[in-house]
Amino acid sequence: MTKVYLVRHGQTAWNLEEVFRGRMDIPLDDTGKKEVHLAGEALKDKTIHAIYSSPLSRSMETAENIAKFQNIRVTPLEAIIDISYGDWEGVRLDEVREKYQDLYTLWLREPHKVTFPNGESLEEVRTRTMEAINKLIEKHQNETIALVAHRVPNKVICCSLLGIENKSFWRIQQDTASTNLFSYKDDQWIISYLNDTSYLKVLGKPALSDF
Repeated sequence: MTKVYLVRHGQTAWNLEEVFRGRMDIPLDDTGKKEVHLAGEALKDKTIHAIYSSPLSRSMETAENIAKFQNIRVTPLEAIIDISYGDWEGVRLDEVREKYQDLYTLWLREPHKVTFPNGESLEEVRTRTMEAINKLIEKHQNETIALVAHRVPNKVICCSLLGIENKSFWRIQQDTASTNLFSYKDDQWIISYLNDTSYLKVLGKPALSDF
């Protein structure tokens, strides 16, 4: 059996300001730094054999806060980088709603049908992330690994491992610095929990809306 902890990076200023991030390398804010320390601390008593992260700094710093309790190095993994929002990257949500009204409505109602202008679709994200995960499962048989990525890749990965289609994208919640646990056993994925943020309660902040 192989266990996979799937973690979302901590909070950034653009999460609060509702700006589409994608491939733009936005750092953690002060709250995000506290969140990822707590996320790492929550896993400190678990034996993790390898940690892989999106190469963007907000994910790498999150992964490093897990790694510091495990005394192992983080391996950057391009395949789990955030979705390319294309022309939406760096744009505020209210501006996107106004400029791309029809496409944004489609994104909310039928996200699996959207390809972002000069960007990616959810299916492209699913293909690249799952190809990487399948290889990691082969490499780390009977071990425990952590993957640290972003809202969209994490939601898509969760859909895939749960055996549901990308059209269910909005049914998966992924708050900042949340953790999910899956196990691969007897050629099937088993879910232990989704979107755990219990260790963040000491910060006294409500769960961030799904952005």
